Amino acid sequence: MRFEDIPQPDEVARASAITLHESLIKPVGSLGRLEELGSWIAACQGQSPPRPFTRPRVVVFAADHGIARTGVSAYPPEVTAQLVSTALTGGAAISVLASSAGAGLRVVDVAVDSEGDSPISEFKVRRGSGSIDVEDALSGAEVLAAVRAGMAVADAEVDGGADLLVAGALGVGHTTPAAVLVAALTGAEPVAVVGRGSGIDDAIWMRKAVAIRDALRRARQVITDPVALLRASGGADLAALTGFLAQAAKRRTPVLLDGLAVGAAALVAEELAPGARSWWVASHLSSEPAHTLALEHLDLEPVLDLGMRLGEGAEGVAALPLLTMAVRVLAEMSTHEQSGVTGPTSPPPPAS
Repeated sequence: MRFEDIPQPDEVARASAITLHESLIKPVGSLGRLEELGSWIAACQGQSPPRPFTRPRVVVFAADHGIARTGVSAYPPEVTAQLVSTALTGGAAISVLASSAGAGLRVVDVAVDSEGDSPISEFKVRRGSGSIDVEDALSGAEVLAAVRAGMAVADAEVDGGADLLVAGALGVGHTTPAAVLVAALTGAEPVAVVGRGSGIDDAIWMRKAVAIRDALRRARQVITDPVALLRASGGADLAALTGFLAQAAKRRTPVLLDGLAVGAAALVAEELAPGARSWWVASHLSSEPAHTLALEHLDLEPVLDLGMRLGEGAEGVAALPLLTMAVRVLAEMSTHEQSGVTGPTSPPPPAS
């Protein structure tokens, strides 16, 4: 499975936005990263000034991971289903943050280890996944179903009017397979990618390090095939995120990336869909060491660094107000000509 001919943002619109910034009533470059973000949005939309966002959407893929049963998290596996229920009733962190930022929230159950049908389980691939230290996370059919589920969700959101997407993941233990994917694709050693995840102590950290080491040995056997890598060492949420991120780029829709799990999926998505990263912004630098490696590999500079490591899309949505500001500056701020405000003084001519 490969994504061919990923379009690129409009460089003419980006250049026009940069020129527009130079005419606004401020010193050139004085708004720093906001100017870069506004120009990126203009390029994604293909127009300058860019349109204000009308339907930003947070999409969180939820799944359980077999590796969590080995004790690599501070929380038991059943917490995933509990957090999904809380998110749907508005009490989870991502529910509150998305509402605060004016974004809609969608939770997609692709592999939560729970019974029962619900609207969020339309794309459910299985319950949980294999323990990646000793077995594949998914079967060949399941990994393809998960990638296609992510693609279908991206299409549905874009067709429904979403003009900015925030990608997130929810699931106990997901930083372990995410770290394995990052280590496999960046060539890092296991110890370089082991983080504290859900707030684990030293004993759990050592178990997690062993799990990542063993899973990485298996991952390196399929390193040249991104889909096989997801099958062996990822999970349904990471596979769905991969399809989601690649398809969003195919549909010319900008995406705010969340923390480690989304960063790991982005690495795989860039392998499947070269050039897709041009449609993504790294919203935040997670305190997970593997996230730094992933962003460096993708050549993406995070917008924020607030010490967050929650996941769920929380880090992604935290940067949404800044993107809104970046767009509105270009769309609403006056130019020197419109306002009558004198521009910067030209340097005097050189002495003859």
